[in-house]
Amino acid sequence: MEELRSAAVTVAAGVQGDFRGAVRPGRVPRRQVSLLAAEDWLAALRDLRLAEGDYPPWHARRANLLVEGFRLPREKGCVIAIGQSLRIAVTMECDPCSRMEEVAPGLKAALLPDWRGGVLGTVLTDGAIAVGDEIRIEQ
Repeated sequence: MEELRSAAVTVAAGVQGDFRGAVRPGRVPRRQVSLLAAEDWLAALRDLRLAEGDYPPWHARRANLLVEGFRLPREKGCVIAIGQSLRIAVTMECDPCSRMEEVAPGLKAALLPDWRGGVLGTVLTDGAIAVGDEIRIEQ
């Protein structure tokens, strides 16, 4: 995992540099981009009663994008807009996998309630994004 301050996100390839977002012939991706809310990540870690200095970094969740100060939608079909032009359609909840137990015992269960593990989506329109860009829900 690599933290970036900016990235290109496209319909054809998802987040620049992440091979999992690439569209393959004959397949419509449901897991092209993953988003995690910082507040949900911290709530899950607090449930584990870890000392703040022992918190694993957000990218241990293996999400593509971290948003802060924004409640991610909890239903598929919502459109998340980031920056000038990026639009992502929410396709499903990002259920935590067993790898989360390797990050911290109990983390998988702590991420399960209320979509704390984040959302998955597919890119509707390309966009260049950067830390600090506006994020909003479009109907």
